[in-house]
Amino acid sequence: MLVQHAGPATGDVTATQTDIRAYAWVVFALTVGLLLSDYMSRQVLNAVFPPLKAAWHLSDAQLGSLSSVVALMVGVLTFPLSVLADRWGRVKSIVLMAAMWSLATAGCAISTKYGEMLLARAFVGIGEAAYGSVGIAVVLSIFPVRLRSTLTGTFMAGGAFGSVLGMAFGGAVAAHLGWRSAFGAMAVMGIVLVVIYRLVVTEKRLASLQPAGVAKQSRGMRMSLRALMKGLFSTKSVVCAYVGSGLHLMVPAAVWAWMPSFLNRYYGMPTGKAAMCAALFVLVTGVGMVVCGNLADRLSKNARERKWSAAIGFCLACFVLLGIGFQMPAGPWQLVVIGVGMFFCAGASGPSGAMVANLTPPSIHASAFATLTLANNLLGLAPAAVLTGIIADRIGLSGALQLVPLAPLVAAAAFTIGKRNYSGDLDRLNTLREQAAG
Repeated sequence: MLVQHAGPATGDVTATQTDIRAYAWVVFALTVGLLLSDYMSRQVLNAVFPPLKAAWHLSDAQLGSLSSVVALMVGVLTFPLSVLADRWGRVKSIVLMAAMWSLATAGCAISTKYGEMLLARAFVGIGEAAYGSVGIAVVLSIFPVRLRSTLTGTFMAGGAFGSVLGMAFGGAVAAHLGWRSAFGAMAVMGIVLVVIYRLVVTEKRLASLQPAGVAKQSRGMRMSLRALMKGLFSTKSVVCAYVGSGLHLMVPAAVWAWMPSFLNRYYGMPTGKAAMCAALFVLVTGVGMVVCGNLADRLSKNARERKWSAAIGFCLACFVLLGIGFQMPAGPWQLVVIGVGMFFCAGASGPSGAMVANLTPPSIHASAFATLTLANNLLGLAPAAVLTGIIADRIGLSGALQLVPLAPLVAAAAFTIGKRNYSGDLDRLNTLREQAAG
């Protein structure tokens, strides 16, 4: 994000600030709670693909576009809206964004045709556009540096858990009350969380949790666009982190969007049951993000390059397991292998965020996370569902899903290049920081 930056934490909260530490966890819980609402509003659509397809006679490409338009809006608008959020105030921006995506989800509930639904979904994406980068910047600004991979992985896993709730709860509501009620339920939940967040979280209390230098810097620093761009893309390794992160997220985006339809078509499951079963795969993804992020932090305590090795390992495990799983015949063992593959499919999210934070100056961390969000959406989240749908229209959904695991293989190659350059890039950046500080 931004020209007026607030970098994530560069120091620990002191042991005497136990009340502030408790409030930091409250902020974390509420910020993740809104992320749950974000993804519940986004992914409830996938749970109602079958009845929506039948009601409006939509093609798979049209269904995929309703999913992909949200990520497209996020990808296109995340950086400019993040800049505005930093200037206007992060708490106010978060409240406005959450209110917008909740109202837009209500708009989905009253849509009468494909065009109206597409427009409403676009506004869901506009509301969600800067939330990921603003939310993670708020979280990292009030916690110790040593927890970066864990916090980033856990925060991003909120998207998976929100998807679980959106698909499972949305599918259950749709099965009993219809697909319109599923969208309406998500909208109501979002509005309730917006009100709670607005009452509990304030800019003043957030500032009290930040190290003095960081808080002062976030209030006073200005930077030219040229200097900002130079800081964001200063090394090969940080570019590789952006690219690898974005590409590897194509897998969860595609599988989350199409798993209910996959189970409906190839396993004969009704809408509600398919949504509930698909939600389990999303849940596994979320657990994997948290576990893999924590594992990356533990592995890299004494060897800084191991974050890259962890990201590469997670991507290769996903490639192998899902490549095998989607080619197996339908049955329990296929679902088991796919489930294990989904555990690793977004595992590089935590290491990627930590590497981006390590490779950019603290003063532009918010902008760096906006750039990471941009890469995640444009390279992975936005094209995944619609491309899978287009291919499915030609070779079938099963055949399309068999091609999806190629994405983490390419991501692993990007992370490998980044690892080779990381040590030299980090030493050079640390030297520049020491010179600037001196």
